[in-house]
Amino acid sequence: MTSSTTPDLNAQIFQRLHPKSYLERFLANKFRPDGREAADWRDLIVHVGSISTADGSALVRLGETTIVCGVKAEIAEPDLEHPTEGFLVPNIDLPALCAPRFKPGPPPEEAQVLSDRLASAITAADVLPLSTLCIHPERAAWVLYVDATCINYDGNTFDATLIAMVAALKNTTLPKATYNEETGRTTCTRRIREPLSLNRLMVSYSFGVFDGTTVLADPTAFEEPLLDTSISIVLDEHGALLSTSQLGIADKDTMFTCVAAAKERYEARGCEIYSF
Repeated sequence: MTSSTTPDLNAQIFQRLHPKSYLERFLANKFRPDGREAADWRDLIVHVGSISTADGSALVRLGETTIVCGVKAEIAEPDLEHPTEGFLVPNIDLPALCAPRFKPGPPPEEAQVLSDRLASAITAADVLPLSTLCIHPERAAWVLYVDATCINYDGNTFDATLIAMVAALKNTTLPKATYNEETGRTTCTRRIREPLSLNRLMVSYSFGVFDGTTVLADPTAFEEPLLDTSISIVLDEHGALLSTSQLGIADKDTMFTCVAAAKERYEARGCEIYSF
């Protein structure tokens, strides 16, 4: 073993055995292990329409975190309690291939929790009015399966997946559908496709609180297990606050700091996200 590789190996061993101390030493020098300062964000890349077999799709890279999302549409009868509405079913898959922490087999609990958070955020923001998915009251409506898969996991999957889902919905077009009351059948015209009637767009900015005082923007997979609190700030396409969520305890000053940082980041780069 050469002397040049020994320090690198020792750093890797120290990182694995004492991750908190490892991060503390970096933050003491005003930097994080990936070279960013506490308030810095990773680069965001959004591509749409890459899955030809889907009705809409998007690929999002947030640093090394990579999410691919596809939208598939089916026709079903509306729910009896909501006869004039369709269905929107978001889901995120965290397969074993995206990170060593995930094992083959049933979906991990983290995937279910993340899917619930995404569904709640999209529903609360009324991104897509379900009434626009109705083909014929009580008879036919669209069901949109918004399925996201994490290809590479390096933290902050909530932000990356939310952007991927909204971008995929914005990219989605549906065939013009007509319900025939006499035959009880729905006919789709593939030659005419119509975009979804989105009510608004949205983007999330997440933060982590380390050691009770240091706020880290866009935490990585290494940093996430070491955080005391995780905070997500959701804004609309105008930069207005839609919602906040937190896992852990945070005081008002910390929350205000995160909201201000999220709006500042949106003003700097947010308007470019859905410019395709």
